[in-house]
Amino acid sequence: MSTTLADLTSTLDARLRAAVHLALAGTTSQDVDDDPQLRRATRPEHGHLQTNLALRLAATTGGKPRDVATALLAHLDVADLADVEVAGPGFLNLRWRPEVLARLVTTLLTDEHLGVPRPQHPRRVVVDHSSPNVAKQMHVGHLRSTVIGDALARVLAFAGHDVVRQNHLGDWGTQFGMLGEQVEAEHLDVGALDLAALDALYRRARAHFETDPAFAEAARRRVVALQSGDEATLTAWQSLVAVSVEAFDALYSRLGVGLTHEHVAGESSYNAALPGVVSDLQDAGLVTESDGALCAYLDGFTARDGSLLPMLVRKADGGFGYDATDLAALRHRVAPVAEGGLGADQVVYVVDARQSLHFEQVLALARSAGWLPDGVQTQHVAFGTVLGEDGRPFKTRSGETVSLDSLLDDAEAAARAAEWGGSMPAEERDAVARAVGVGAVKYADLSHGRTRDYRFSLARMVAMDGNTGPYLQYAHARLCSLLARAGDPAAPAARPPAHPAEERLALALAAFPGAVTTVAETLEPHHLCAALHDVAVALSRFYEACPVLRAEGEEREGRLALAAATRSVLATGLGLLGIEAPERM
Repeated sequence: MSTTLADLTSTLDARLRAAVHLALAGTTSQDVDDDPQLRRATRPEHGHLQTNLALRLAATTGGKPRDVATALLAHLDVADLADVEVAGPGFLNLRWRPEVLARLVTTLLTDEHLGVPRPQHPRRVVVDHSSPNVAKQMHVGHLRSTVIGDALARVLAFAGHDVVRQNHLGDWGTQFGMLGEQVEAEHLDVGALDLAALDALYRRARAHFETDPAFAEAARRRVVALQSGDEATLTAWQSLVAVSVEAFDALYSRLGVGLTHEHVAGESSYNAALPGVVSDLQDAGLVTESDGALCAYLDGFTARDGSLLPMLVRKADGGFGYDATDLAALRHRVAPVAEGGLGADQVVYVVDARQSLHFEQVLALARSAGWLPDGVQTQHVAFGTVLGEDGRPFKTRSGETVSLDSLLDDAEAAARAAEWGGSMPAEERDAVARAVGVGAVKYADLSHGRTRDYRFSLARMVAMDGNTGPYLQYAHARLCSLLARAGDPAAPAARPPAHPAEERLALALAAFPGAVTTVAETLEPHHLCAALHDVAVALSRFYEACPVLRAEGEEREGRLALAAATRSVLATGLGLLGIEAPERM
């Protein structure tokens, strides 16, 4: 028999539908809506699941709701799964049998995938995330793409898919013409600069570009030289990229995400393919010349005046725009591995919602050109903005964008101020502050629906109470302590829960596999955050009502099993979110 809550619920659904047709045999049973519409019960005394099926059937057949409910109950064969009762005007309340809950907890204790079902047909998924710009420090605007993409990559891999991360660095284009000219003007050794110095150099170059037409023209010529392979320009550019990538790797390590330099696939990597992209679009009649540039005009993409919006595929000066680069990247990602491509069945772009139109156009043109096979899924995983506590885009007091490094510095400082780590030795206390500070920032981001804006408040993020990362981390650390004091039994046996708090915790734990599957399907990490928070809340009530170490015999064994399963779920779940689960706090 299945050991996942989702499958067991599907079994209940099927048996309720069968009961409808048995109860209404000889009537209009073929015409009625037999969907049970099972819902989670709103109050514990109403069981675990509820359905108003009898009330809806009564409205169709003209019977009395309680009579219909009683007839359904007489034909319902679910004794092996749940206890059922008729309540109120005709609701059916269902409560999972304790033996079923024990079986679900046992799966969490014995299955290395914690009951998450393996897909029949695993997908090869390319996850495009983070994508900072070379020679610029990563800032708060990169936080969401980086951590959301990391969580999705982790969840998809855990759910059984083959995940390929891609970090589409902004390492090509006009800014490198500006930087190259500024480096030459200042006679700089790029290799001697760090990323902060490169960031400052970029600001000077931008100001120079905007105020000096001769410099701007020289910068544009240098872009063409770069794209044409000029040796001196390429050498300077390579130094800029190397310094930047080294700094990005350090920040990814600090942030605890799985990206490294091995995942870098910058805009530059598609440079050689761009002429072919344009040539193929010309041959297909999909681009039009406009003032020397080549543009694609796609049906369905119109400006306010009704004119078609252009996609700039090649600039008038011979350079290529972002549209051409993203088309080349998509072709590479979906091309078969045997042909040098990534062989993707699914391509996920974790990019700011403000880029929605761009991706809609790119994907539409790729389909028109026949470059996007019907069997390949593509999703723009859009996300909202990080706001300050004033409800405006998050900035420093001077109005500048907040760097990601400084944000993490502040988060760790807030964790220390909240006294996480307590009286531990200094080195261990610092490690806890880092884990709590970084985890708090990541959890706050992931726990919100990704399309929503959210307000950044470190004080709330590092708080012990509420739906926060530290609340979950502390629940895990507390379990580690409890199980250590109990001798950390290697394989405690799950028992049918006897106390309501045990039952509630078992049910919250049983929802974990479904939450992971939901995130893999919807690409919305907040579902996993909600499931883990439910577990932590249920654990708190379990602690209050059910002594573990003072219990004896099978009661003690069963409660230790619940504690061990909860520790596993919290550690695994936090890991899927890219958050550390310290054993002491």
